[in-house]
Amino acid sequence: MKRSIARTTPVAPIEGGSVSAPSRRQLLLGGALAGSAGLLLGAGRQQEASASPHPGGHGSGVAGGHAHGTAVAGHGGGESGATFRLGQQVDHAANGFDPTAVLRDFDYGTTSVLPDGRTLREWEVFASDEEIEIAPGVYFPAWTFNSRVPGPALRCREGDRLRVRFTNGSEHPHTMHFHGIHPAEMDGIPGVGRGIIEPGASFTYEFDATPFGVHLYHCHVSPLAEHIARGMYGTFIIDPAQGRPPADEMVMVMHGYNTTFDGEGNQLYAVNGIPFHYMHEPVQVKRGELVRIYLVNVLEYDPINSFHVHGNFFDYFPTGTRLEPAEFTDTIVQGQGQRGICEMRFPHPGRYMFHAHKTEFADLGWMGFFEVTE
Repeated sequence: MKRSIARTTPVAPIEGGSVSAPSRRQLLLGGALAGSAGLLLGAGRQQEASASPHPGGHGSGVAGGHAHGTAVAGHGGGESGATFRLGQQVDHAANGFDPTAVLRDFDYGTTSVLPDGRTLREWEVFASDEEIEIAPGVYFPAWTFNSRVPGPALRCREGDRLRVRFTNGSEHPHTMHFHGIHPAEMDGIPGVGRGIIEPGASFTYEFDATPFGVHLYHCHVSPLAEHIARGMYGTFIIDPAQGRPPADEMVMVMHGYNTTFDGEGNQLYAVNGIPFHYMHEPVQVKRGELVRIYLVNVLEYDPINSFHVHGNFFDYFPTGTRLEPAEFTDTIVQGQGQRGICEMRFPHPGRYMFHAHKTEFADLGWMGFFEVTE
């Protein structure tokens, strides 16, 4: 079972009791992503080596027994690319969510019809503090919506009336702030409308679904960077009234984990919760079928993120608020809070890598494969 927690300090201090962690680049250049990240990378050819810590840094593993072991020497984990050591994976059942399921999990809520004939769409969303295994043996004290990172992908249609009943089961104050158009009292920020939702309290956000596109929601309580970095975010999709062409649809939320809690970059990067997941379980798609990706960047502590697909190009719809694509490309860049829709068809079968075209992010977890079959 997943363990609910309410920690405001790192999972464990850096070995030796220091709370001053070596920088991300020091860890990389030293050949061992140590400190509170511990066991991380393995070579594609699995040629093991005991990596030396960077001078002035720390050895492998984490004090308190959360994670031990060293990565292979050198940046990137080997000439065939990085992944978790020896192909190990996290315990998805214990986490309570699986990124393979998250990929195509759209929550349409409960629907009814209003007197004016419009659709009323309702959701129950709760905040909780959860300990999530983000790498084999590495646990992160997350703050979550519905006990998962990212939170549920809430989906509706343009013009629907929306009611989101939010209950704060965390030991920390939270809100739900939706990107889109709505009254000020529904904005989910401190000091406006209901403002902060204290632990144990509830509030119902209600507004109309507009404009159509791919949006996001997140907590907006200060320190804002920590609330987002801990996992308080999710996707909010408003379909156009006329709909979109049929496609194999999926959500990809790009984010990271600052396991040292120093606010100076991240030690792991991921899509849909777990680094390297789609290396172990490639995304299954059919040759020639339209694939639609709702892509959202909520990465904290780094200025940009990006998405690149191998062996293919895609139409890109920034924010998804227009029905015509803005460009045809194989790489796009997003700042935090930016999002868009990528549409593509794979003309050939096989495995095609996708990843951040910031190679450091890819080496630390933000990479995967599409597996195209007939």
